[in-house]
Amino acid sequence: MRTRTRKLVGFVALLLAFAMIAAACGDDDDAATTTAAPTTTSGGETTTTAGGEATTTAAPSGEPVVVCELAYYTGEFAPYGPSLTADVLFPIDEVINTDPPLGRSWELISEDIGTVGEGQAARTCLEQHGAEILVSPAHGYRTYRDFFLEWVAEHDGPLAPTVHGGTIPGNLGGNPAEPIFRAQGLDEALGMTGVLHAEDLGAESVVIFATQVEGFQLAADAAEKAAEALGIEVLARIDVPAEQPTYRAEAERIVDLAPGAVIVQAGSVESATLINAVSESGSSLNWIGETGWVQPEFIGGLSQTALEDQQSIGFAGVSYRNDIPAWDFYEQIYLASDIPPEGQEDPAGIYHYTTYDLMVQTALAVEYGGSYNASDWAPAMFAVGDAPGTVCYTYAECLAEIRAGNDIDYEGVTGSGKYTEGGVNDQFQSYVPVLPDGTFGEQQVFDPERVLEVTNLVGTQAECDENNVCTW
Repeated sequence: MRTRTRKLVGFVALLLAFAMIAAACGDDDDAATTTAAPTTTSGGETTTTAGGEATTTAAPSGEPVVVCELAYYTGEFAPYGPSLTADVLFPIDEVINTDPPLGRSWELISEDIGTVGEGQAARTCLEQHGAEILVSPAHGYRTYRDFFLEWVAEHDGPLAPTVHGGTIPGNLGGNPAEPIFRAQGLDEALGMTGVLHAEDLGAESVVIFATQVEGFQLAADAAEKAAEALGIEVLARIDVPAEQPTYRAEAERIVDLAPGAVIVQAGSVESATLINAVSESGSSLNWIGETGWVQPEFIGGLSQTALEDQQSIGFAGVSYRNDIPAWDFYEQIYLASDIPPEGQEDPAGIYHYTTYDLMVQTALAVEYGGSYNASDWAPAMFAVGDAPGTVCYTYAECLAEIRAGNDIDYEGVTGSGKYTEGGVNDQFQSYVPVLPDGTFGEQQVFDPERVLEVTNLVGTQAECDENNVCTW
């Protein structure tokens, strides 16, 4: 059944590509209807959804909980889509549904955001599917935040754990009115961490290259601020459209500037295209990217010459702990599962373990809070990850403690289950090198105090008025 699920995800992506062609006139995030598109559900089933009136609210007690993922099957991040959906499906099918919180199993539905936009996909999840858990509000959140807050105020939900919500300012979320909790910290930290590695390399200058995607622009802004704070000269900030067939002109400019390092905030395909162009010119540089470089599309897109002749290639990201029981359990079930798509079987993939931790803690907080209401769940997300409490490392272990009436302190594969007041989790940053054979080297963890010091210098806060109307 799980093998069929994996094949369906790829098939869904193909069908959605055709849907995008058919919808060439396009939609925006405020559209009232959505183009018919297949949606993937856990258990290997596929349903077809079409635009229409809002018909569904929260499911009655005892029925499956609809978990609706804002998915990436078309658009710039389409290469990641099947893998990212598998990352959400894995903890649901392999862990949570073995003994679901409050006795209700979870059913995953994936709504593509690439064609209709994130706002419309979120509306479809809530209005048509009756989602009680909305996974991954992200780059487009600002376009539908008012709708989301109104929906939460009226329905006391959905719960909104997000893998890709790093563009949402750190002072938004973490409470019942805006129940957003992030799996990977803020996108700003990725740009900042890249500069920290440039500092470690001894680079006195950098070039910052970014595609015109909000998350990448945010990270590039943070990199620029961090470089200034650390006394590293920014020779140029190069902002370009995404999904271009070539970046040769930009490559030539970078070669002429001869920076000590290049900070790249761009998708895997664009990044590989740029590095290949520099390699073909005969130049050799230090390349520091972002977490998407863990995807096979990046390594597969690099020429062997580029892998071998560049001074260094690697990416900043969120690290993991493999020295605690949480990792032992996670690694064992991940390697035994047939859910991950081909080429994604390494449990150390950043989206794999961060999504796992987020979804597991989400489920534990549901059990602890006693409902799928945001008013219960949001405070429970803090309670299950904070001391004091019985330290526990796996879903089953923690669930048993909760059902026994005990407070818990969940320690997951990304470390502490603590969150800031705004729903940003306690993470530690790392740099992962790409080796000449296309494999990844050992993660290099940064000093947490140094990370915190620089993060405080570059952080962006949303400015909100007395009516909670926020701009950023």
